[in-house]
Amino acid sequence: MTESHSDDVWYDDAAGPVVRPYAMTRGRTRPTSGQLDVISLVVARPRPAPLPAGLSPEQVGIVERCRRPLSVAEVAADMNLPLGTVRVLLDDLLATGVMEAYQPLDLADSPGDDLLEAVLSGLRAL
Repeated sequence: MTESHSDDVWYDDAAGPVVRPYAMTRGRTRPTSGQLDVISLVVARPRPAPLPAGLSPEQVGIVERCRRPLSVAEVAADMNLPLGTVRVLLDDLLATGVMEAYQPLDLADSPGDDLLEAVLSGLRAL
């Protein structure tokens, strides 16, 4: 029995070959460090030397886009890739030292209402 030609096609003329997200991450579905939140900021470190060998085209694209800080969600949207895939790719880039990540502030660490009211009272007294 022969399959039809359309069943054999793994690419779209306009889009090129289809690569499944799990193939980009070598089957991993989660970052190993677990430190990347959706709103974490990532930025490429300035590099005097070429990028390390073995980076995927998607990782090179991420590094190029992250010359200025972007959130993980922005990177996923810019790359048109699933968020989970981008988190794994970014985790690998962080491990190689090509990228830096900055975590969002924890609201529990923010000043309390008492301190803010005291500052406001002090400003009014001026």
